[in-house]
Amino acid sequence: MTTLSDREFADIQALLYREAGIKLAPGKKPMVSGRLSKRVAALGLPTYGAYYERIAHGRDPAELQRALDLLTTNETYFFREPKHFEFLRDQALAKRGAGPMRVWSAASSSGEEAYSVAMVLAATLGDSPWEVVGTDISARVLEQAVSGRYPMARTQGIPAEYLKRYCLKGVRSQEGHLLVDRSLRERVAFKLANLVEPQAQLGLFDVIFLRNVMIYFDQAIKQQVVANLLPRLKPGGYLFVGHSESLNGVSDALASVRPAIYRKE
Repeated sequence: MTTLSDREFADIQALLYREAGIKLAPGKKPMVSGRLSKRVAALGLPTYGAYYERIAHGRDPAELQRALDLLTTNETYFFREPKHFEFLRDQALAKRGAGPMRVWSAASSSGEEAYSVAMVLAATLGDSPWEVVGTDISARVLEQAVSGRYPMARTQGIPAEYLKRYCLKGVRSQEGHLLVDRSLRERVAFKLANLVEPQAQLGLFDVIFLRNVMIYFDQAIKQQVVANLLPRLKPGGYLFVGHSESLNGVSDALASVRPAIYRKE
């Protein structure tokens, strides 16, 4: 099979930036080659350039989605950055009895963050109305998120109380895996969404999690993504980012209230 040329890599870099706002570093060329090679071969294409032509001009939207699935990085785990979930619990307590609480996990990957949020809301709000929406650009990881099934090794961050109340331990053929309880799964909706585009159809939220995704964006895309999210955040609502991220120079419509937590004025 042909190797990935510098020109072909540059074309794929530009495509990923255009479609997802992600800027691949030059050192990612071997990664791109490795992740796309099976698709190029499966389609019987002679070069990566031919594959690029297939996905770049709207000829094959399904294959473009496969390429995005392969090229985007999805790393997450349950109750990542626990202080954020303590703050969320306090906000849920304050919200109790004051109408539905809606939380958006805006880069939900395989669903661990969204289900962590759901466990906190279920434990805090009980039968009071609440909803969690999880979105991601990768259809592949959203399939796992919808299933709610995870290897036990991935669940170490779940507090023991929540593990007992909201998770089912697999037995026999499912041994070594955990399933999020159906009552919780039914309260979480997962949708395909590209954050570089407005998401008006999702409605308004009290809290938006945008954690550990802006590290893949340049300043212009960060500004665009946050500008797209702001109309979806209620006045007085909170935006959470990763602890290695900042909104300095990104938006002046949000005020820092805690480490990596911002409030919409």
